[in-house]
Amino acid sequence: MSQKKNIRIVELFAGVGGFRLGLEKYSNANLKAQVVWSNQWEPSTKMQHASKVYEARFGSKNHSNEDIASVNIKDIPEHDLLVGGFPCQDYSVATTLKNSKGLQGKKGVLWWEIYRILSESKSKPKYLFLENVDRLLKSPSKQRGRDFAIMLKSLADLGYSVEWRVINAAEYGMPQRRRRVFILAYLNSTELHKSMLKSDVDDWILKDGILAKSFPVSFEKGEHQFQLEDDVKTISDSFNLGEKLSPFNISGLYVNNKVYTMKTKAEFEGKQTKLKDVLVSDSEVSAEFYISEEELDKWNYLKGAKKEIRETKDGFKYNYAEGSMIFPDSLDNASRTIITGEGGKSASRFKHVIKTKKGYRRLTPVELERLNMFPDNHTELEGITDTKRAFFMGNALVVGVVEKIGKTLFNEIAKGKSV
Repeated sequence: MSQKKNIRIVELFAGVGGFRLGLEKYSNANLKAQVVWSNQWEPSTKMQHASKVYEARFGSKNHSNEDIASVNIKDIPEHDLLVGGFPCQDYSVATTLKNSKGLQGKKGVLWWEIYRILSESKSKPKYLFLENVDRLLKSPSKQRGRDFAIMLKSLADLGYSVEWRVINAAEYGMPQRRRRVFILAYLNSTELHKSMLKSDVDDWILKDGILAKSFPVSFEKGEHQFQLEDDVKTISDSFNLGEKLSPFNISGLYVNNKVYTMKTKAEFEGKQTKLKDVLVSDSEVSAEFYISEEELDKWNYLKGAKKEIRETKDGFKYNYAEGSMIFPDSLDNASRTIITGEGGKSASRFKHVIKTKKGYRRLTPVELERLNMFPDNHTELEGITDTKRAFFMGNALVVGVVEKIGKTLFNEIAKGKSV
């Protein structure tokens, strides 16, 4: 009987371990997920709370809590799959003076740390699995889609083909409306890359690709293709300059210097998880989560529609208007997106508030964990406040999305008979 192989994983920008949880939930007869190295670093923060939670849950072995920019590539073990949810920033580049082909990204932009690891590693990982906010496909505002074009071309230059999809977890029965772009890349030596080359591009996006097999879709509109042949510096300077819309739609692939993209819609007929399905019993909720009658007016005002004159610190008056938000939050739908400012007692337009038999209240840390499909009390640790736990969940991804993509990816890798 053949021995089960490990697929060696490096997890960057690990947070409290959402990627790891999703990938370790599944292994098939031939492959087992093994995180061989992880990194989590919160800049400008003395106490590294997320890293502490990560170590408490997964152990400190092979975990790095230092600025990724200062990590020596030699210290990162050889791996098959690199994963990470990196921040959406300005990815613009400049050529270095010493070498016209050398590229220099903006300092502190974490995409360029991924690029550095890939370009300097002795043996490149065969697979990449990355996550970002869907805004990545249309940023920055003056060159819509430029940042994503830089990413795609950078990966192509390193020998990868790419597929992507914006996935809203709630459209596939998960408990939170959270839209994120998921990006998979395959080194040109892999069977997955070869399969992508052989496949009709529409078939790959709609049924044959890893993302399509994980989260079924149908074609909606906006199919188009274009070449992306310019070097990364030219793309940085001139891609889509002055255009109002990004050429990248929510589904697509990039192979052989050509982008294929379209708008797709989710196809799902399973059970929908609702906000009420993740709630703990009233007896488990402490008094601090309830909103007093005196405070309720403030919440009503912030959640309500407004048309009013406001004044800046400089005395400039302006008209301010915004629509109303559902208050309290509906229990019969998937929840709204959790944001990093979800925690704390202060009234807010964007925090979740529900109404129970005992009154109006905010969501507890366990409920927020459940909305991201984390295990109960995953972020509970001495010295970690409820506000910080809410912050973690505002930064996290929905574990169920990673689990489904990971399962499909591992199955396809196993079919190829090699990691």
